Amino acid sequence: MPKAEPPLITIVTLNWNQTEITCQFLESTRALLYPNYEILVCDMGSTIDPTDQISSRQYPHTTVLLSKTNLGFTGGNNWGMRHAKGDYIFIVNNDTEVTPDLLDLLIHPFSEDPAIGVTCPKIRFFSRTNVIQYAGFNPINVFTGRTTAVGSLEEDRGQYDYSGPTDGAHGCAMLVKREVIKDVGMFPEKFFIYYEEWDWSARILKAGYKIWYVGKALIYHKESITMGKKSAIKVYYHTRNRILYMRRNTSLPQFSIFILYFIFIAAPKSILYFTYHKQFGHLQSFLNGTFWNIKTSSYSPV
Repeated sequence: MPKAEPPLITIVTLNWNQTEITCQFLESTRALLYPNYEILVCDMGSTIDPTDQISSRQYPHTTVLLSKTNLGFTGGNNWGMRHAKGDYIFIVNNDTEVTPDLLDLLIHPFSEDPAIGVTCPKIRFFSRTNVIQYAGFNPINVFTGRTTAVGSLEEDRGQYDYSGPTDGAHGCAMLVKREVIKDVGMFPEKFFIYYEEWDWSARILKAGYKIWYVGKALIYHKESITMGKKSAIKVYYHTRNRILYMRRNTSLPQFSIFILYFIFIAAPKSILYFTYHKQFGHLQSFLNGTFWNIKTSSYSPV
């Protein structure tokens, strides 16, 4: 009997005016050991069409899809998932570099437990190759809207090489079973970017699936290349979507406590910080993100 072909994995990654970074990611995929995958590079309306630059380097199994507009992290990945042929979809940032056995390790837990819907690798910083960014997530605090990553900023000594359930998938790198997309839907597009993986994770867990951290699987993350580490637009979406997530995923008593915390502690602290440092663009973004929630419904059709 011939050995059955392993399931097809579709790798979905977004590009927005970062074609060389995307090519560095694609270069790392040449070393992948998993034999059955396709790569969809979803370009979000870049100023220069990246097709020729990517095609000329002849990356295996790679197709470039062009969107006329920037659909954001949520809309762009959803668009990619709609084009995916795979039984599993690996959503991964273009500012990462993969390791050879990454897909093999991420897909293995699905065969052991049908309740697993998503797997995530350990994430280390690309610039500090032995420092951990993510080894699973701790639960979001339903009164502050904040969380922490397990192992964040720790030197990797193998202390998180285990595998097991985690409270949230990381948007940087997650392998999703197609069944989950059919049952739960995709990213909520209202978020555009930031907190979207938390909203999706909450829905996935509520549907009875497990999110599984795989400690032996490893990816390196260059972090915040597109948005910038402290950009005003990042402040806007972090503020806006922190409140939006809480509106969509907490009970009335929990949300009431969050609002009191936000009004009397979080907001004054941010306003004072941005004012003291004369970051008035950041301050305006913080206020815009806050007041967006007063004017806008929390409903997202996707």
